[in-house]
Amino acid sequence: MAVLRRLPGAAATAPTVARAIDGNVHFYATCPRGLAAALAEELTALGAQNASADEAGVSFEGPFEVAYAANLESRLATRILWRMTRFDYRNENDIYEGAKRVRWHAHFGVERTFKVETNGVKAPVKSLDFITLKVKDAVADVFRDALGKRPDVSSREPDVRVHCFLDAKWCTLYLDTSGEPLFKRGRREQVGEAPLKKNLAAGLLKLSGWTPGQPLLDPMCGSGTILVEAAEMALQLAPGRDRPFGFENLTRFDAAKWAEIKAAGLARAELIAPKPIFGSDLYGRSVEGARANLRDMGLESVVSLKQVNLLEISAPAESGFIVTNPPYGVRLGEKETLADFYPELGHLLKQKFAGWNAYILSGDTDLPKLIRLSATKRTPLYNGAIECRLYEYRMVAGANRRP
Repeated sequence: MAVLRRLPGAAATAPTVARAIDGNVHFYATCPRGLAAALAEELTALGAQNASADEAGVSFEGPFEVAYAANLESRLATRILWRMTRFDYRNENDIYEGAKRVRWHAHFGVERTFKVETNGVKAPVKSLDFITLKVKDAVADVFRDALGKRPDVSSREPDVRVHCFLDAKWCTLYLDTSGEPLFKRGRREQVGEAPLKKNLAAGLLKLSGWTPGQPLLDPMCGSGTILVEAAEMALQLAPGRDRPFGFENLTRFDAAKWAEIKAAGLARAELIAPKPIFGSDLYGRSVEGARANLRDMGLESVVSLKQVNLLEISAPAESGFIVTNPPYGVRLGEKETLADFYPELGHLLKQKFAGWNAYILSGDTDLPKLIRLSATKRTPLYNGAIECRLYEYRMVAGANRRP
């Protein structure tokens, strides 16, 4: 399936494994659209060098071990990809030949299963599925030529994932160091009707400017995704602490270095204790789902959670942050109901939350207008395929009301 965005790598003049002069390797981190700038800052703090954001993610460099830290610690990334090669192409055969010049057998063993995934934008090819087959054949042929046998293909749970990205001129091939997407934190959870991916929930918190220790409220918490991310951030828990990663199946994997990085993350974690993080929802089943998710991760005591009508709550502190993902009205009849609700929401914020900053994610550009407050910022984001805006409202007594 084509993705209407580019995932570039730095230019390369020859189709070889991309490696900086100083021995660093090139990576690309994908993320939800709208979070790339925040992701670049996060990766830089984790040791990434020359981080550069674009529409779909962040290219960066570093020693191979930076991929360990990025996978373990990044809350915003979807995948951390290790760039193998980048070359220009004119047809499908050029892509096969370029892929065949990579020494795939040096990067993973023949006993590993693999899968190729292809995405592109404005690519002058007839079929991305056919390109997937050409790259798969190239990988298999490299193994067969070098070792006399080839690895098996697995479409569902491969040990190794090869990603092929095409634009109008360039083909870039990556090995996936993540495996499963990073928003899958390694724990099964109860989800609501419109689940928010964990890296987008973390992105909302980052964009709001909330930091651990400041009061936080999600008054429409659903299954509690925002609350869970906030609780983990407050306790400095590494988001990838309970899951495996794709880099563990690569030849270059250094088990001792990985154990060192993981141990450092565990040592940083704080003891579980109550934090000024508050959640509520109108529906008891949502509250129980959120409570179960918190309980399964040992975080139930960190968050104050209750069932209550949003329009009846009071601010739990003199100032703080509201970060929430209310219903968008995507089903028939919902929008009319929400059209009555949103003006009441604006009135509540004005009357009871002076001194607070509210951040409301919405996939409907009409409904937020009904809040009748002046948004100080509108940040474009995507919740899956739904184009959204994160609306910022700085609640100051006697201001913000729009006629």
